[in-house]
Amino acid sequence: MPLPDITIQLKRLPHGAGLPLPAYATAHAAGMDVVAAEDLTLAPGQRHAVATGFAIAIPEGYEVQVRPRSGLALKHGITCPNSPGTIDADYRGEVKIILANLSSEPFPIARGERIAQLVPAIVQRAAFAEVDTLDETVRGSGGFGSTGR
Repeated sequence: MPLPDITIQLKRLPHGAGLPLPAYATAHAAGMDVVAAEDLTLAPGQRHAVATGFAIAIPEGYEVQVRPRSGLALKHGITCPNSPGTIDADYRGEVKIILANLSSEPFPIARGERIAQLVPAIVQRAAFAEVDTLDETVRGSGGFGSTGR
């Protein structure tokens, strides 16, 4: 059974006038598409925090994750380098989407173009308890690649 919807307050900024709000493209989409509020060209290897033209107030106990759009990643090498990025519940500044161009070609981004997805998520907080020893497991301290390719 799906969880009930949460309400995320959104404040449109002046440079976001006329742009669509984040929205689900299909009935069962996990992420809401978000659009650029500026025109720019990402050079090969370049990163840029793309303006969205809005700020949000996320309810306490939640975050909003920023994820790349799969079509942009596959077809053009455009991705979010810190994916998933986290927007914290106490952040009130403009939402910006960090994009990177991993291709060898410049990539133009037009104002109003879909550039990423936003996925609300429940946050589980934790506390660390310092101990002298940890329990044993089959894997033990085997790290990167230790379980095979």
